Amino acid sequence: MNSQAKELNDAILANNPGVFEMLSTRGQEIYFPKKGILGQSAEAASAKINATIGTAVDDDGTPMRLKSIASKVNLDAGKVFPYAPSFGRPDIRKRWKEMIYEKNPSLANKEISLPVVTNALTHGISMVGFMFVNDGDEVIIPSFYWDNYDLVLGNGYGANLKQYNLFKNGKHDTRALRETLLEGPIGKKIVVLNFPNNPSGYTPTVSEMQDIVEAIKASADKGNKVIAVLDDAYFGLVYEHGVELESALSYMAELSENVLVVKCDGPTKEDYVWGFRVGFMTYAIKGGNAALYGALESKTAGAVRGNISNASNLSQSLLMEAFTSTEYAGEKKEKFEIMQSRYNEVKAVLENESYKQYFNALPYNSGYFMCIELANGLDGEETRQLLIKKYGIGVICFGNLLRIAYSSVSVKNIKPLFDGILEACKELSKN
Repeated sequence: MNSQAKELNDAILANNPGVFEMLSTRGQEIYFPKKGILGQSAEAASAKINATIGTAVDDDGTPMRLKSIASKVNLDAGKVFPYAPSFGRPDIRKRWKEMIYEKNPSLANKEISLPVVTNALTHGISMVGFMFVNDGDEVIIPSFYWDNYDLVLGNGYGANLKQYNLFKNGKHDTRALRETLLEGPIGKKIVVLNFPNNPSGYTPTVSEMQDIVEAIKASADKGNKVIAVLDDAYFGLVYEHGVELESALSYMAELSENVLVVKCDGPTKEDYVWGFRVGFMTYAIKGGNAALYGALESKTAGAVRGNISNASNLSQSLLMEAFTSTEYAGEKKEKFEIMQSRYNEVKAVLENESYKQYFNALPYNSGYFMCIELANGLDGEETRQLLIKKYGIGVICFGNLLRIAYSSVSVKNIKPLFDGILEACKELSKN
């Protein structure tokens, strides 16, 4: 094992040996190479003649660049063309941590790590796999889940994805989650909580969230080492009263020394910048301190460097311009209200009883999506194909479920959307 990895492991073992047990073999062996090229380049940063950096520099000392590209970006060249650190830019890491506290008031006075920048959420989930999943490890996920978990965690890291039932009687099935967390031998338990959920568009109520946290604590109290992965991709997009507005991080940051929270989030969905590919990984655990978090951050940054080197400097710079703008909050409010109006229209349209003979909505209250379950033995794929070919309507099919991204449908088209689905269902029922 590299001595730099051993140094990080020693820091983890000194502060919480259980966290070391949670790491995969890769996670235990990874390190950020502070003594190699990066370290030597850092030491030479103030040198009069610096021949360490693998970039090209113009004679005036600024990054070498093409005018045809530079003229399109109204930012200082130093914020656009050089590499960003593998940890992420210090300014955006600091600002995102501040924003986590701002968005989650109950988190006040609870210590969390400094976020590490990933190449958005997909890469964040991949880095979770790198850090914590050994081949054959079980990862607990809800029965409604983003299919990229199959590729990233299953195919990519050899995880066995174990589903727990998400809904029962129109509510979150916390009992199913609890039973799944408690079954089997004592050991490492990796669980993914995705709220608002993709594809269902559901976020637990305040009381349901408290029950979820209690289920995780019960597993930890039994002696399990629980890695609670929070896929908070759609955080903040909640449209109903009584639904939990804060991340589960607020509840679990100091829940137990046996519960390590790994929050994966970012501006992709929250700030409508899907192509920027910037995300964050943040850690929290009871008793977490600078030494423990610093070691986890360094290991994560090492995994990032060994995987993609670093995330886009340009994207991070553009986001920092927004995050420090006086117009940012107002602009977000304006877009949220559009999303709220589309949600409200979906809810109003589905009050029509005529739909219920052919499909019913699963619980939804947040995010970008909602799902309908087809009735009368209707086939989802057959319905989807007919909708495209005859009605000019596109939806996603999962078995007999249709996922509807109302986030991409204007208010005026929401009723025609559901009316088209109704007509397709009627046609297929006759056949």
